[in-house]
Amino acid sequence: MELIGLTMEEMEKVLVELGQPRYRAYQIMDWLYKKGVGDLGEMGNIPVSLRKQLQNAGWLLPSVRIRMGLSAQDGTKRYLFQLRDGQEVEGVFIPEDKRKTVCFSTQVGCGMGCAFCATGRNGLVRNLTAGEIVDQVLRIGHEEKARISNAVAMGQGEPLANYDQVIKAIRLLNADYALGITVRRLTISTCGLVPGIYRLAEEGLQINLAVSLHSTDPEKRDELVPVNKTYPLTLLYQACKDYAETTGRRVTLEYTMIKGENDREKDLQGLAAFAKGWLSHINLIPFNQVPGTTYGGSSKERMEYFRKHLRQLGIPVSIRESRGEEVWAACGQLRAALTFEGNGE
Repeated sequence: MELIGLTMEEMEKVLVELGQPRYRAYQIMDWLYKKGVGDLGEMGNIPVSLRKQLQNAGWLLPSVRIRMGLSAQDGTKRYLFQLRDGQEVEGVFIPEDKRKTVCFSTQVGCGMGCAFCATGRNGLVRNLTAGEIVDQVLRIGHEEKARISNAVAMGQGEPLANYDQVIKAIRLLNADYALGITVRRLTISTCGLVPGIYRLAEEGLQINLAVSLHSTDPEKRDELVPVNKTYPLTLLYQACKDYAETTGRRVTLEYTMIKGENDREKDLQGLAAFAKGWLSHINLIPFNQVPGTTYGGSSKERMEYFRKHLRQLGIPVSIRESRGEEVWAACGQLRAALTFEGNGE
């Protein structure tokens, strides 16, 4: 049983069952989430007797262990985590001025099968627990000696396919007694699980939603993002609009630009039509090379052409800077180099 991943209420319940006072929960939570300790023995103001009780009851920490890290020249760092059952997931640390962002995983592997993404090549193995999700952010912050200001569910897995554990993790990342990350600096990215989008809209969280759109042509999106066959563009469009109206939050439409696939003039027109007239923001993303695919990225000139014309139509748009590509840490590349060969630290 994992201590990391417990809410304050759950921790209090554990202590009551052990015959301990509730106030100890605040002390333990401080050690877990603020100080990021990796061993019960490090909890200096917790009685040895209570530490032994927790240990004897089967409570463990940490949930994940850093196996290796690879650093890119731009400061981005790709982490390989090992879980207790031997499975592995990855996270990415992205430093940028005062902003310190962690991109975390929500599943081991992924079952969505997006054509240009390395993560889903071996399918879905299992969901992560809330503790395994939160602990990625904790371990990276502790390793980097940095206070994490932003966290994004854009690593391995489809967050809305592991809904309950992801939402619990988001609430812990936001909680004052835990990591205390402002909710508006937390992002969930989905490839388009429409029921999950509606469910998320009702959570009362001012969280950022990013939707992996990548094409507004039904047949092309079927190819690039197979979940489109289950939740087609018409349903996705309405879900995104409804999310924006319910929450008052702008929905980010992620659009990886692939040469000859979704960067034609008709694609630009379709993208503009999809995004215009409601609270959306288009994020144009450079295609990052993935072994085994025949796709290639659009030129910088083509991306700039898209941005210029979308802006002229009054649609908020930006081009995402590619970070950590040389260590396979950029969008779509996680799980592309399973062995982390050559650059381990």
